[in-house]
Amino acid sequence: MSWLQLRLDTEPDAAAALEDALLAAGAVAVTLEDNADEPVLEPGVGETPLWRRTRLTGLFPADADMDAVLAGLDPAFTVDATPRVEILEDKDWTREWMQHYRPMQFGPRFWVCPSWLAPPDPGAINLLLDPGLAFGTGTHPTTALCLGQLAEAVAGGARVVDYGCGSGILAVAAAKLGAGPVLCVDNDPQALLATADNATRNGVPLDALTIALPGDYDAGPWTGESDLVVANILAGPLLELAPVITGFLRPGGVLLLSGLLASQAAALIEGYAGRLPLAVAGEQEGWVVLRGVLPARQT
Repeated sequence: MSWLQLRLDTEPDAAAALEDALLAAGAVAVTLEDNADEPVLEPGVGETPLWRRTRLTGLFPADADMDAVLAGLDPAFTVDATPRVEILEDKDWTREWMQHYRPMQFGPRFWVCPSWLAPPDPGAINLLLDPGLAFGTGTHPTTALCLGQLAEAVAGGARVVDYGCGSGILAVAAAKLGAGPVLCVDNDPQALLATADNATRNGVPLDALTIALPGDYDAGPWTGESDLVVANILAGPLLELAPVITGFLRPGGVLLLSGLLASQAAALIEGYAGRLPLAVAGEQEGWVVLRGVLPARQT
C-alpha cells in the first residue's frame, strides 16, 4: 500500500493549529521537524519548544483528494508554507532497519550484536541486544562511548551503578564483563522492564542486578561503596544529580558521564570540580564521555 504525504513549512506559533487542521482533513498522522538546521536541546520543565521554522508532514491514504485537502485549509496556513505532496511507498520498515544494524566491537573482547546475526567472534563476550522499550542499542555515540570505556574499566567483581539505565545496555554489558553486583536505576518503569528483559536475554541472572526507580532500593550497599558509576543521560540532569551520582563512589572509584555534547563538557567539568576532577575521555560525532576518579579522603 502507498501513502501520500503533505509537507508544509510554518512558523512555530501556527504549528499546533496547522497540525489540528491536517488531522481534521483526514491525516492519519502528523510529524513536526526542524526546517532550519536548528537543534533544540534539553527543554525546561513544562516547556514545549519549537524551531524558528517548523516543517509539518501529514500522512494521508493513497486515495485521498489532496487538492481538496489543500483547498480546505485556511489560506493563512498555506500562503508561505510551500506545500508539497509526495508518494510514500509502503515498506516492511522492521526489515528495512534490520539490514543496517550490524555487530559493533568495543575493545578487543566485547561485541554488541543483534540477535538475528551470528556473533563475529563466538569466543568473545557478546551482548545480544535488539531495539525495544527504551533508548539504547549501542548505535548512538554516547552509548558507544560508554561501552568503550566499560570494556576497559570493568574489573571482575566490581560494584557498578548504571544511573539512568534506559534499555539496560550498560548495566548488562558491565555484568557480562564480570561486574557484580550491578545497580540499575531509572525513573521510567518501561526502562526497568527493558533492562530486566535484556538481562534475561543475555543470561545475566536477575538476582545479580538491582533494578529500581530512584530511591526505591537499599542505598546502604551502594553509597560510598561503588567501584564504577556510569550515567548516560543529559547535561542538565547530570549537574542536578551530581550529589547523588558521586555519592555512590568509594575513594578511587571511577565515574563515567555521557549524554552531553562537546560544547557542554566544560560546564560539567566545572560543576563536578568540587567533588572530583573530570576530563574528556572520548569524543564521537560531537558527543563526549567524561571520566574521573574520586580522590582518596584527606586525613
